Order: sequence, then structure tokens, then C-alpha cells
Amino acid sequence: QPTNQPTISQHRIHPSTSHTQSQRFILAARGELETSHMAEEQGKGPTKSDAIEPMAERPVVEPPISIVAQEEVEEMCFQLLSSDEATMYLDRDAHVQFLKRGLTGLSAGYQCLDSSKPWLIFWIVHALELLGEPLTEQEADSCISTLKTCQDINGGFGGGYLQEGHLASTYAAVNAIAVINTPEAWDIINRDALREFLLRLRNPDGSLSLHVGGEVDVRALYCACVAAYLCGLDPAELYPDSANWIARCQTYEGGIAATPYTEAHGGYAFCGLAALILLGAVDHIDLNELLHWAAHRQMSVEGGFQGRTHKLVDGCYSFWVGGLFPLLGKLLCDDFGTSLFSQDALCEYILGCCQYPGGGLVDKPGKRPDFYHSCMCLSGLSTAKSFGLVASGLKEVPPIHPIVNVRTDKVIAMHDHFTPSTSQSSSQPTTPR
Repeated sequence: QPTNQPTISQHRIHPSTSHTQSQRFILAARGELETSHMAEEQGKGPTKSDAIEPMAERPVVEPPISIVAQEEVEEMCFQLLSSDEATMYLDRDAHVQFLKRGLTGLSAGYQCLDSSKPWLIFWIVHALELLGEPLTEQEADSCISTLKTCQDINGGFGGGYLQEGHLASTYAAVNAIAVINTPEAWDIINRDALREFLLRLRNPDGSLSLHVGGEVDVRALYCACVAAYLCGLDPAELYPDSANWIARCQTYEGGIAATPYTEAHGGYAFCGLAALILLGAVDHIDLNELLHWAAHRQMSVEGGFQGRTHKLVDGCYSFWVGGLFPLLGKLLCDDFGTSLFSQDALCEYILGCCQYPGGGLVDKPGKRPDFYHSCMCLSGLSTAKSFGLVASGLKEVPPIHPIVNVRTDKVIAMHDHFTPSTSQSSSQPTTPR
């Protein structure tokens, strides 16, 4: 891998070519692509003899919407990153104000997330921590009180008061508790009930359901393994047969899908690899093929990551795909700092294209900010920083645990709190402490 990362002017590819992608699609559909290129090389336009048939008789062929959307995003990103006024610093104060508003009250538009209270808390408190903004005692107590009401009497956490335990909500709640990092927060977890909940969701083939009778996918195993690890439980003991099921989710592309025989996806790829590390079973998948797939998710013009082949860039994959590289670097090169992607390009996308002027971070230019993308974009910055990148405003972004997505020292504190001192060394996954 090269030791020096390219500058903006070196690694940015202007989206404009002799034919844009949509123009090439139309020409190919009409059978004119080769003729048009020959004419251009000769310095003239197509002649009458070049035409196969009169234009009026040919059907109008429109490019797919996906191609048009890709070109629009590329052009917006290129203009933002090429501008003399490009923002290459982290607007910390604006983002803190945006996030703090979410702790005191939400607009009516957030009603659709009423069953996602643990997620809202985690996204906000984790993003604030990455910005170096501690919670006040009142804010921490309020978060703890809300999370306590989300705990299911039968184990795990639901999305809200009296809601059924759900692995995604449990992951978010336990991670939020790790961020708050106080004995009062740790003490609300009913560890015995949590263990029974995690066992109850096992399926005979090694997969897990997200809730009793619920859907099955790789997220469930990742969420369960992280919650177990933070609470001092051994994921490998809970799920001895799950590594084989995850291996069945690796696709012909090299990525990992939600379930066997479906499409590889950035979020599921991270969940699958992270779960395998916690299970001590990374030898069950082809890591080189996963690296090949992940490296091709970084966009050449935008610099950020897409989640699937032929999809648009999205700021959240700054962590879900970007977070694969420190794990793969350690597993393949025995070095978390091995450069396997362009960190500078990722940071330029987040800083130059994803910061909303009024605070908060976005999916891509033209979108509105939200707590989820604010959290994941900042986690992606932390991941890039872990490779030694130093950019304006990033020096104080703390490192995160590459599997859990919580500040590393707080992961250690919570794990050690729940783990008997006699067994701490045997329960550590192959990740940094």
C-alpha cells in the first residue's frame, strides 16, 4: 500500500468525460456508441453515412434513474470538494447544538422512531462524546431513566416502555450505557435475564432471531455478541454453532449478506466480521475476498462509501464499511494501522459533503441532517483518524473500539465491571484493549 495518501486534486476524478454514463447508455442502446467515438477521434461529428437509420424512427431511450442519480451526486460532491470555500474542518459547535436539542425534545417528525428510544439515545450520546462534549449529570440521569423503562422483564431491551425485548434495541441500550459509563448506568442491566434472553433467540441452524418469532439476519448475531461481551458474557459459549451460519452469508462478491443467498451489504458485512471475531471464528470466511469487496465500495469521485454494488454513496457507511478496514488490517496484516483504503478521501467526503450548515451530518449533499448519520459519520472520522490522519478539527476525535463502536476505554471499563477478575484474560476477543 502507498505510504502517502493523494491530495484532493490527485484522487478526485471529474465526473465529466467525453460521454457521461447516461449518454453512453443511450448511445449504446441506439447502437451509436462506437460510431460516435470514431467521429470524435476524427474531430468531427457523426455524418449522415454514420447513421444507421433516421433519428425520427428510433425509440427514445432514457437512462435508468440510478445512473442519473449517480451523476447528480458525483457532480454535487465534485463541486463541493473543488470549491475554494470547501469546508475541511469539523464544525464542532454547530453539531453539538444540533445533538443537544435532541436530548430535550424532538419534533413531531420523530414519531416514527417512538419505538427506537435506545437508538436515539445511543446516536446522540455517542456522537456528543466523539465531539468531546460530556453529558451533564441531569442529561445522564435522564438517559438512564429512559433506558431503564425500556428493559423487558423477560430480558433484553425493547424500543420503548413495555415493549418486547429486541436485539437491535438491546445493542443500542447496552452501548448507550457503556458511553454513559457510570455505576448507576451499569446497575440497571439485569444480567441474568439478559443471558436467558440471548439464549432464547437461538435457532437450530445457528442463526438468531431479532426477537421471539422475529426476523433472522446477521445483525442479530452482531448485536447479541456485542451486548454479551460488554456484560461479561462469552459469545462463543452462547453461540457455538453460529460461525457456520455466518459463513453461509458470504456471497460470490466476497461481501456478507443479511442471510444466505442474498445480496452483500456494507452493514451486514461489518456485523458478520465483527461477530466472527467475538466468536473467535474468523477462519470461517475468506478474508481476502471480503477485503476485495470492501475496497471496491469506496467511490472514486465522492470519496465516501456505498453500501452495495451500483448504489449511491451514503455517509453512514463511513463506519459500516470503513470500519471493516482496521479489523481486516489486524487479521490480514497484524496491524490495525495498515492502510487499506483512502482515509483522506473518506474524511474529505464527510467534512466537505456531509456537514449541514445548521449542525448535524447528512447521508449525502442535499439531504437533511439526522442523529443516525451524525453518529455514523463521526464514527467514520474516528476510524480514519485511527490510521494516523490529522486534519483540522479531528485531533480531538477519540478512538473507538473497532468492533463495539464506543470509545475504547469505556468498552474496557464496562467489560471489566461485569467480568470476574479471574477470567478477564480468557474472554478478550482479538481486538485492542
